[in-house]
Amino acid sequence: MISVIMAGGSGTRFWPLSRKSRPKQFLSIFGKDPIIIETYRRIKPISREEETLLIINKEHKDLVEKLFQNTRVRIIEEPVGKNTCPCIGLGSIIARHMEYNDPMVFLPADHYIEHPDILISSIKHGAEAVSSGGIATIGIVPDRPDTGYGYIKRGEKINNSIYQVEKFVEKPDIQTARKYLESGRYYWNAGIFIATPDTILNQIQRHNSGLFNALMELEHALKKGQFQSVIERIYPEIESISFDYGVMEKADCPVYVVPCDCGWADVGSWNALYRLKSKEHDNNGNLIKGDTLIIDCSNTFVHNKNGPFIACVGLKDCLVIHTDDAILIADINRSQEVKSVVESLKNSNREDLL
Repeated sequence: MISVIMAGGSGTRFWPLSRKSRPKQFLSIFGKDPIIIETYRRIKPISREEETLLIINKEHKDLVEKLFQNTRVRIIEEPVGKNTCPCIGLGSIIARHMEYNDPMVFLPADHYIEHPDILISSIKHGAEAVSSGGIATIGIVPDRPDTGYGYIKRGEKINNSIYQVEKFVEKPDIQTARKYLESGRYYWNAGIFIATPDTILNQIQRHNSGLFNALMELEHALKKGQFQSVIERIYPEIESISFDYGVMEKADCPVYVVPCDCGWADVGSWNALYRLKSKEHDNNGNLIKGDTLIIDCSNTFVHNKNGPFIACVGLKDCLVIHTDDAILIADINRSQEVKSVVESLKNSNREDLL
């Protein structure tokens, strides 16, 4: 089975640790190895090395080649990040060029999975459902009312493992999220999709003709051995759009959700990492990394990477992140807004901090 690991993201909500030259997926955040390596190992039971496609930003080519130097994975470079819909379309034309048209799986490079075997089982169930058409997505069984994720509402039951999708819903407010949890009919949208290349490209053709035409030009270039020059020319002009918006919410083919309780976490923010490492909290809910002293603090996360000694007194719900050249101090419950710091730095031409 072909697995496409989507690794072109910028990880702006993990600033100042995540930078343009080494974004989140290349950091060792919750293990000894970079997240992208953990993701690659996770899908080994279903994909051989040569069936694993890494779609990356060309800026990280040398880094990725070094990480995967002893493998036969296929590395595809995007000249510029264009979100998940072009990325998934790109993976689909590469698969067809490999003369592959069975179900394949597309998954982000930066997720944490506590029980990989359960995820693999869910992917297999999804592949069975879409072998003759349709798109399956993995729905994470929620364990709390969370406002940081989009949700999938299940519809009619297909079998013990799969439901039709009734609708996709945006990130809710806390009251709505509680109702979703109580109903038992909603799942977190993990952004993991399973379909054949032909199904993906057919749906892109129906709902985004501009992207489809660009992909067909790239597919032709693959056959002519001109792929790299053509993608450098046309990719910057492609619309940046997510697969959820570009295809899933408009799809006119069967769409399924596979409920999955695999201990998933989208480590998309410092607060998400703080929650993920709850077993390492002290009795007052503090998580401390590095040379730090805390006095009378609660629910505070201090990450001191090779920096000077940090002392914190009387903090509550705070985030303190220190790197060699920057310090971030924030309300930990607003850590999703760290990306606004990155935007401000871009607008101020502070490339030295990006």
